[in-house]
Amino acid sequence: MKVQDFATFKLSDYNISDDYGFILQEPLDTLPSYYEPWMNIADNLTALIETKRLREKVQRMPELGIQHLKDYKEKVLARVLLSHIVMGYVWQDADQGVVKVLPRTLAIPYCHLSKILGLPLIMVHADFVLANWKRKDALGPLTMENLSTIVSLPGGNSLQGFVLVTLLVEVAAIPGIKAVVQAIKALLTEDRPTLLQALRNMAQSIQNMGEALQLMYDYVDSDIYYNTIRIFLSGWKDNPSMPNGLLYEGAVDEPLCFSGGSAAQSTVFHVYDELFGINHQPESFDFLLKMRQYMPPAHSSFIDWVKGVPKLSVYVQQSADLDLLSAFNMCVSTLTDVRSLHIRIVSKYVTTAGARARVKGLAAGSGAQHLQERGTGGSLAMTFLKSVRDTCKGGLLKKSTAADC
Repeated sequence: MKVQDFATFKLSDYNISDDYGFILQEPLDTLPSYYEPWMNIADNLTALIETKRLREKVQRMPELGIQHLKDYKEKVLARVLLSHIVMGYVWQDADQGVVKVLPRTLAIPYCHLSKILGLPLIMVHADFVLANWKRKDALGPLTMENLSTIVSLPGGNSLQGFVLVTLLVEVAAIPGIKAVVQAIKALLTEDRPTLLQALRNMAQSIQNMGEALQLMYDYVDSDIYYNTIRIFLSGWKDNPSMPNGLLYEGAVDEPLCFSGGSAAQSTVFHVYDELFGINHQPESFDFLLKMRQYMPPAHSSFIDWVKGVPKLSVYVQQSADLDLLSAFNMCVSTLTDVRSLHIRIVSKYVTTAGARARVKGLAAGSGAQHLQERGTGGSLAMTFLKSVRDTCKGGLLKKSTAADC
C-alpha cells in the first residue's frame, strides 16, 4: 500500500461511519404498509414464541416480494425482522420438535434479501446488534437508559441487556476505528508523533470496550441467558439436533447449514488482530476466518484492507522508539484484558450456569442439549477463547528487540 491510496480513501466506502463505526447509523424501525404482516409478527414475536403460535402464524403469512423496499436501510430492517422470525420459527420448541423446513412464505423473501445484502441465511451479529437498535429520546445519547431493540426474542430484560451491552461495546470501539486509519496513514508516512497518538487513542478505546462489556454482569441474568437466550442464537451447522441443516422451501433444493451468532462476527476484533499482527492458532484462525463470511461484505473488505498494510509490529520493532513500543504493547495488553474478561463472562454464563441447570434437572428439559458447553457460533467456547486470548498476549513486543534494532 502507498500513501497515494489515502487520496480517495473513505470509511464510508466500507459502510463504516466516522460517528457510528460499524453500527448502522439511525436504523429504520418501520417498513412500508405492504410489509405489515412481517411487522405484525416481529412486534409480537416473543409472545408468539412463548405461546407456541409463531409457526402457525408464519405458515399463514402471505408470500411478500421485496420489490417495495426502496433503499438500503429498508432492506436491512426487513432482513433484521425476518432473521429474528427465522430464529423464532426454528427454535420455538427448542430441541423438542425441531423443524427441518422453513416455509416458502419466509424462506423466499429471506433468501432474496440475504443475497442482495451478501449475508448468510441465518441471523448474524449485524442483524441482532448493529442494526437492531433505536433511541427512546430521538435527541438523547447512546446509553443503556436511552436505547431499546427494534425486535426482540424471548429473554425479557436480559435479552434487551444482552443486545444493548453488546451494542455499547461497538459504540466504545468507534474512536479506535478512526485511530486505526490514522495509524495506518502515519505508518505509511513515517509520522511517528501521529502514530503514537493513534496507538494511545486505540488503547483507550479498547479499554472502554472492556468497561462496556463489564456491564453484562449488571444487565443479563446468567440463568436466563443459558436456558433461554442462547437457544435462539444457535445455528444449524454441526448441530446434532439438525444434522442435515435446514431446507429453505422454494429457494434452494437442498438443506443448508449455518453457524449461529457469535462475538467472533464483530469486525473490530478482527481489525485489531490484523493491525497488531496477532497470528492465532490454525483451528482458532479457521473459525475466525469463517466468521468473516457472517459479516456485511463491506466490513469484511475493511479487514482485508487493514491486512494489506505494512506490518505495524515490524515498524515499531525497527523504530527503536520506546514510546511507540510502549503504546503498541498497551494496545495488545488491553485487548488481551478484554479477551480475558470475555472468558470470565463465558465461564459464568455458560459453564457455571450450565452446571447449575444440570443440578436442578433443567438441562434435560430445557431443549438446549445441542449446545452443552459450545458457543452459539458452534465453537468449543472456553478452548477457543483461551487460545485466542493466549495468542493475543503473545503479540506483545519485547523492549530488547526494539532497542537492539
